Amino acid sequence: MKTILEEEQLLKALAKGIAAQFGSRCEVVLHDLKNQPYDHTIVAIENGSVTGRTVGDCGTNLGLEVLRGTDKVGDKHNYVTHWNGKVLRSTSVYIRDPGGTVIGALCINFDVTDFMMAEKIIGSVIGSVEKTDAVQEVFSNDVDNLLDTLIQESIQHIGKPVIHMTKDDKVEAIRYLDKKGALLVKKAGPRISKHYGISKYTLYAYLEESRS
Repeated sequence: MKTILEEEQLLKALAKGIAAQFGSRCEVVLHDLKNQPYDHTIVAIENGSVTGRTVGDCGTNLGLEVLRGTDKVGDKHNYVTHWNGKVLRSTSVYIRDPGGTVIGALCINFDVTDFMMAEKIIGSVIGSVEKTDAVQEVFSNDVDNLLDTLIQESIQHIGKPVIHMTKDDKVEAIRYLDKKGALLVKKAGPRISKHYGISKYTLYAYLEESRS
């Protein structure tokens, strides 16, 4: 499927240049957030071994929040993420069309785990990770895994097992998932309904109630 990023080739060249400049620890990812389903937003990636992703894989939870409108700013610079035992310094820059609609994102994930073991260069390379609030970002090859993670977050947000949840608890859980952009994922409805033991009709009734 053809992407709509008019500067796609330029952005791919930029991604390759950034990755070459900073080496194999530096992953650079180009997402198409307009013409691709969220299952397959990655159209270019350099040094994908940092998060284990490839072209055709899905975006992260942060992208969903931007598309949903929960995160109005979107762009984040030099934030800390912990992933699979690694510590990453990340930057996410969202690309918008002339009307302000998000159509893509260029993301950098720099693996600084080894640098943390070298105390003498922490200050000049990564700053103080311990004093920086980490951002919870989920890197996944499969959008179903991303959705499952968001569902588990919603259960933790309520603080009790689904079997003990009241209707109000479930409405709040659906509100949480909506805010996180989970319902933008294709076929999210049946998966969420199954986890919460409700029908798809009830799911959208709860969703309408949570938004009102």
